[in-house]
Amino acid sequence: MMLLPGMALLVIFQYVPMAGIVIAFQDFVPTKGFFGSEWVGLQHFEFMMNLPDTATIVINTLVIAVMKIVLGLIVPVLFALLLNEIRQQGVKRTVQTMVYFPHFLSWVILGGILVDVLSMNGGAVNRILGWLGIGPYFFLGDPGLFRGVIVVTDVWKEFGFSTIIYLAALSGINPVLYEAAVMDGANRWKQVWHVTLPGIAPIVVLMATLSIGGILNAGFDQIFNLYSPLVYKTGDIIDTWVYRAGLLDMQYGLATAVGLFKSVVGLVLISVSYWAASRFANYRIF
Repeated sequence: MMLLPGMALLVIFQYVPMAGIVIAFQDFVPTKGFFGSEWVGLQHFEFMMNLPDTATIVINTLVIAVMKIVLGLIVPVLFALLLNEIRQQGVKRTVQTMVYFPHFLSWVILGGILVDVLSMNGGAVNRILGWLGIGPYFFLGDPGLFRGVIVVTDVWKEFGFSTIIYLAALSGINPVLYEAAVMDGANRWKQVWHVTLPGIAPIVVLMATLSIGGILNAGFDQIFNLYSPLVYKTGDIIDTWVYRAGLLDMQYGLATAVGLFKSVVGLVLISVSYWAASRFANYRIF
């Protein structure tokens, strides 16, 4: 009985709206509705495959998502290892709180802050670079820099929260292993290499394999709040393209077809990542 409210919300807001995928096979007109609009079969999918923008948005999505996944794994692990070496609990908790905080801010708020911080006209970053004789750079308007800005700011926002998982894994390592390593003459670096890293390796493998399922989610909220037509070449992803085509250009059928294509590919990747997590990290839901 306790599961019923949650299941009801899941059905109403997740499964019922899936009926809207029929728009991908129609020349949808809002005034005519699902039943009055003309059926066009796979026409939108064929048109999507022939669009010059399709390759660009798929490549941008994959490149940005892969960069986020790789750095999103490396940075929290390294930070957790460094934080684990701090023996003063007050300092450790203060640092933890400071790095967790950005996770709770929306990209609407952070987008406004980053636009000011990265601005060419008096932005803090360009001021610091100016003191070093570098720049200025148009971070949010230069296609060559935009992907880097997106990845770095996303990692900065989320690495503190991800660190929780690895700190929990570190706390589960048997202290006897460290005592045995010390008796064998291992210094701190060798303890980390031979005890700590093998101890958290299953969690790192699990997080890496599960992240494969979200490889087509490059972060709509972040990019939508930071990008502009100047950086469409390197920053336009599937979700932002669907937003423009569907809501701004009113190409409902084409936008739905692209979104459905992404969902199908995402389903395949999630299945692969679940199999990999079960195979290499012994992770099973059922």
